[in-house]
Amino acid sequence: MRRLAAFLLSAVLAAAFVPAQAEPHRRCPYVGAISADAKGSVIFSDGADRTAYPASLTKLMTALLVIEDVRAGKYSFSTSVVATPDVYCCEPSWIGIKPGESISVRDLMLALMVESANDAAIALGVHSAGSLDAFVARMNTRAAALGMKRTKYWNPNGLPPNAKRRYPWKDFNVSTAADQLKLAVALVKYPEIFEFTKVKDCDLVKTPHGYRVSICGAVNRPRGATKLAPGEKIVKHLANHNNVMVKDKLKLFNPDGTEAVDGLKTGYIDAGGSSIVMTGSRRGKRAIVVVLGSDKELDSKGRMLKKSAAVRDETARRLLDDALGTLVW
Repeated sequence: MRRLAAFLLSAVLAAAFVPAQAEPHRRCPYVGAISADAKGSVIFSDGADRTAYPASLTKLMTALLVIEDVRAGKYSFSTSVVATPDVYCCEPSWIGIKPGESISVRDLMLALMVESANDAAIALGVHSAGSLDAFVARMNTRAAALGMKRTKYWNPNGLPPNAKRRYPWKDFNVSTAADQLKLAVALVKYPEIFEFTKVKDCDLVKTPHGYRVSICGAVNRPRGATKLAPGEKIVKHLANHNNVMVKDKLKLFNPDGTEAVDGLKTGYIDAGGSSIVMTGSRRGKRAIVVVLGSDKELDSKGRMLKKSAAVRDETARRLLDDALGTLVW
């Protein structure tokens, strides 16, 4: 009996010291999701404190710091940025800017929010803080100030660590749906963010002096064509990845016929699945939805029924429609 008791006691103690398993970074339909009004009052929450890899949702923090810099008078949206060799520490999506080439802060922000350009995030970060390390430190300081307790940034664009591709960061950026909501609440307080997030597509134009971005289509605006000056040429068409905002079959319309969705950002990496922070307004009320870490949907035999982006989009659309309906009821 003593041996049995000792064995049971040792088993209990061993179990007590088994380290907790890492949280999943992708699930179907999500690792975590949350919806709220523009002030952060929660309407729906499920797994919102589970960590996942935010991927390009990271660029929302990059955008917030740039807007706050502009508001503080540190520089303006028209300020010209000269790219440094740091822009090579990335891969597509990108605009392909090379060291020594110039582009304005405004146009880098459009590339960041529309094309999800990883090199634009790096260029903005280095311009803002002087170096990547200094900017990432600012990102983490700002996250802490917003109460994003389970968020850690290693870079300004959300790419995973990969030494073979010259990435200098040590680990994955991590966050939660609840933390991303706090970031989104901070962002939507600045109306200028929508001048970038509601753009559906635009053209990257090479000029004799660098690059500029010409907007083609945006939410609730008529489309326009890019006009070129002598010596200019279109080198890339940039398209927004927010399918609920740009694809006719997924769009959300208000009773007056206007489009509801006007931001904010999608994200995807293999390890973290598909994510989105989405916002829209109806009758003067704004709602925010976060869907983090969506995985593909499989049938009972392991065959794919829906890609992770489709799972994310359908979930986010439904949650935003429900949230807007709740707010204007």
